[in-house]
Amino acid sequence: MTSEVDLQEVRNAVDQASREISTRFDFKDTGAAVVLRDREIELDAPTEDRLRALVQVLEEKLVRRNVPLKALSYGKVEQAAKGTVRQRAELSAGISQDHAKRINKAVRDLALKGVTSQAQGDQIRVTGKKRDDLQAVIAHLKAMDLDIPLQFRNFRD
Repeated sequence: MTSEVDLQEVRNAVDQASREISTRFDFKDTGAAVVLRDREIELDAPTEDRLRALVQVLEEKLVRRNVPLKALSYGKVEQAAKGTVRQRAELSAGISQDHAKRINKAVRDLALKGVTSQAQGDQIRVTGKKRDDLQAVIAHLKAMDLDIPLQFRNFRD
């Protein structure tokens, strides 16, 4: 299993949000902006109220493009120049060591015979002889609230 984000879809969502902001009457001439920089989205707005609306527009576009919102981790709202506010949202990709430990422990706690899991870089490999056991692991991990998006890839025929 992996935790990845399609950067092209994120770029498209940010572009769509920027276009909508430039045409919406409540954002006209306010200086509000959404900018994608590397693995970070920067949101600028004149007030915190407009910033919340900006976040809502961005999240709407991301959801429409099937980008999981769990992949975003928002920073705190900062004061910027001329009384404006700024917030950064970092895109997380890969499974961190802490999440890998939690996932491996969850797989072990299921106590399914012949099912093992191990971290391989920023991915986790779960192996087992029975397809039903692997599906049980997937169902259990989907039910857990892990704060990261998980994709399950099965190379087995």
